[in-house]
Formats: sequence, C-alpha cells, structure tokens
Amino acid sequence: MQGKPSPGRGKPAAATSVSATFAGALGALRGTWFPEQQPTIAVALSGGLDSMVLLRLAHAWAREQGLALWAFHVHHGLSPNADAWRAHCAQACAALDIPFDAREVSVGKGKSGLEAAARKARYAALGDMARAHGIDLLLTAHHLDDQAETVLLQLLRGSGPAGLSGMDAVNRAPTLLGDERLVMARPLLAVARTALEALAAEQGMAAGIDWVEDESNSDPRFARNALRHTVMPALAQAFPGFQQRVARSSMHAQSALRVLLEVAEQDLAACLDGEAVDLGRLRGLSPDRVNNLLRHWFSVRGLAMPSTAWMDEMIGQLMEARADAQLLVVHPDCHVRRHRDRLYLVPKLPELAGMRDPDDEGIIEKHAEAFVWRGETALAFPDYGGVLHFDVAEQGVSLTWLRTQRLAIDFRKGGERLKLAANRPTRSLKAHFQASGVPAWERTRLPVVTAGSDLLYAAGLGMDCRHVAQGPDLIALRWVATAAG
Repeated sequence: MQGKPSPGRGKPAAATSVSATFAGALGALRGTWFPEQQPTIAVALSGGLDSMVLLRLAHAWAREQGLALWAFHVHHGLSPNADAWRAHCAQACAALDIPFDAREVSVGKGKSGLEAAARKARYAALGDMARAHGIDLLLTAHHLDDQAETVLLQLLRGSGPAGLSGMDAVNRAPTLLGDERLVMARPLLAVARTALEALAAEQGMAAGIDWVEDESNSDPRFARNALRHTVMPALAQAFPGFQQRVARSSMHAQSALRVLLEVAEQDLAACLDGEAVDLGRLRGLSPDRVNNLLRHWFSVRGLAMPSTAWMDEMIGQLMEARADAQLLVVHPDCHVRRHRDRLYLVPKLPELAGMRDPDDEGIIEKHAEAFVWRGETALAFPDYGGVLHFDVAEQGVSLTWLRTQRLAIDFRKGGERLKLAANRPTRSLKAHFQASGVPAWERTRLPVVTAGSDLLYAAGLGMDCRHVAQGPDLIALRWVATAAG
C-alpha cells in the first residue's frame, strides 16, 4: 500500500518546528560525538511515513552542513509487497541523488517471536551496510509515540529500570549492529507522530513525500500493534498528551539507571578478585546491591541478562550451598561456578572425545592416545582440546631419550602421583591441583602425558622431576588449550 499527503489543510508551522527540532538534535549530537570529525551519515529507510520524512530532513541538513548522506533499506521478505517497498525507497533516493543500498535478510521465528527476530536481523543488516560504506552515524525515525509504546510495553512485561528507560536519543549498540564504532541516533524522539503527519501533509511538501504502508502494522497479533491501535487511543482520550509524560518518566528512569550503574561499577570493583567475584565481600552488600552488581557483571561480560527468577535462584544457591559444594548454575551463555568462596563466569565448553565416561558400558576398551615424538615442536590433540608443545629448555627430559619412548596422552583417571621437585613430596594430582588453586572444572580438561607406566607431565602442574635433568639437548613439555577446548 502507498500513501500520499493530503493537499489542502496544511500546517505550515509543522515543517519549521520539526526541522528545528531535528537540526537542534543533530547539532548537539555532532558537537558531543563528533567534535573534530565530519561524520558520514546514513538513514535507516523503511519507506514508511516516518522514515521518508527523516530522509527529507536529513537530506536538507546534510546538504547544508556539507556532509555525505546514504540511505539503507532492509528487505525482510515477510510481506508480498517487500519488493515494491525496496523499489519505492530506491526511487525516492534517486530523486534526491542520495546513494542507496539494501540488504535482504531471512527471518525465522526464534524463541522471542517474529518481531524480535526481524528486529535483530534488521539491525545486523544495517550495521553490515554501515561498515561496508564507512558510515559513522546511523539515523532512525523513532519518534515520541514510539518511545511511549516502548516504555508501556516494557512496563507490561514487568521490566526494571533498564526497560522503563526506553530508547536513548543517541547511543552505540554493538551487540545489535555488530560495530563498536558506529553511533546510532534518533533525532525525532521528541517529535510526536502527528507533527510528522502534519509536515508530510503541508502543501509545499506534497510533491516531495509519499510513503508505503506496511500492512503488518495493523495486525493485532503483534503486541506493539495491539498497544498502538487499542490501548494508546484510549489513553489519549482519557489522558491527552500522555506520550510526553511517559517520555518524561523514561528520562527519570534513565537518570536512575545511571546512578545504579555508578553504584554497580563501584561495587564490582570492590568485589572483584582477578576474574572472579569475592563472595565474602559480596555478602557484605544489601540484596538489592548484590542483584545490581551481578546484573552489571553479566552486562560487562557481554552475557544475556537473566530473568529475575533465575537471578534470585542463583543468588540463593550461592549464599546457601555448603562451603565445599561444587556449585554449577547453567546460564544460556555460560556456566556460573563457585570455588574457594569465589564466583566465576565460565565459558561453556564442548565435551571432548577424550573425556570418556568410565561408567559407559558401551566402551569396551578404554585407552589413552599413544604417540611417538619425532622431533616436532608441537603436536595437536583435538580429542583432548589442545596442543602439546616440545620446548628446548635448560631443564627437561633428554631429547634422545624422549625420541625412544612410546608416549601416551590421556585425562587423569585417579590415583596418578607426581613429584614436581626433588625437595618436594610425591603427591596425588588432586592434592597438587588443590594446592595450586586449580578449580575442579578445569582439572577435568587438563591431560597427562605418560612414558610407559611413568607419569611424565601433568598439564597445569608441570614435569615429574624424576625424569628431569639439567644441561644441553633437553625438552620441556607445555600444554596449550585451544579456544574450543
């Protein structure tokens, strides 16, 4: 469907008001984010009224400022009219001599629904085009009514301050756009949809702006549409101008969120011990600050934000489990583990072929991977998740002797004993790992190397001193885990 402005009753003030708001937003943005740079700009162009007005405003402003402007369109393929929308956008850009690019994306309904999947695909495609054309600043046509919708939706979902803060006027969204450098701005966020409609309807603009209508915008199965066509008209009738007040509330939420972030940064810095959080220090905080700190920690580690119920369950386990418990809480993106009263966020790692289950009756014969060293500087053992290096060293095993040995690599089975130095006792690997502070979950992925029945090397610990000498032509073993291991 295609829409055109209605000639006749125009509101001449609309163009002046919206243009001034747009120019003020871009001027402030440029002064803050690009004080010494001429940014290259792109408009996210869907073809709807909002983005077509944005295109006109950006075109006029960029020409006045002497800045390069592009327009990007994302073809979702969800509507039979998608090809026509892309053609419409291309034609509008050609008429204004604006460089145009488009990307087709495939949208599958994920766990969060079709809307969320389409949004994720759209922003990824926009980020892709921005990188391809060296764009510094991406403009979207979100307006005041969109902000009100967003805040109300988040309220209905039971969101916290982050959700209720709505959309930022300017931010970076590397997770969405796949680009840490790209700035995304919404210069019309303070402008009501009615003002954009009035601008498009002004007599002087009638020949310049037309747009397409996305039929999915009237489909009540989508939560945003149900809110837009049912709830918001009722709110507008009962509370005229509610959009501005909702937007003001979102600004208060943004302010509160900034304070929470400052507190979380201070608390995390005080509780961090290397890569882990000291649970002793964490217990000294109030429950609300514990929750705030942990959510911030997940955020800075780039992990998906867990639900309130999941977070409460995790905190309960952390605080209540006995001191020697091997605590494991599974998050979609990682494992949450505890070791010596420290909390760790550990990447999920795949099972390795060498990690055979000793209780698996399907394995008739369990054996290590035998090999012979022929002078290689390194040998890869993918079944054990890493590479075994053979380094020339002043202290190690005889090169000549090592070449004659039938070696084997395996994960420990229990009972192995290791003597690290002549003046130190022979101890079990478990005792060595405990003394070295190696967490239990890491020990299961550290292989050992044997020569016949003798333990030669234990990854994470070192060589058995009974085979080690000093002098020339010596080799020291060294294990390096691969990224997947």
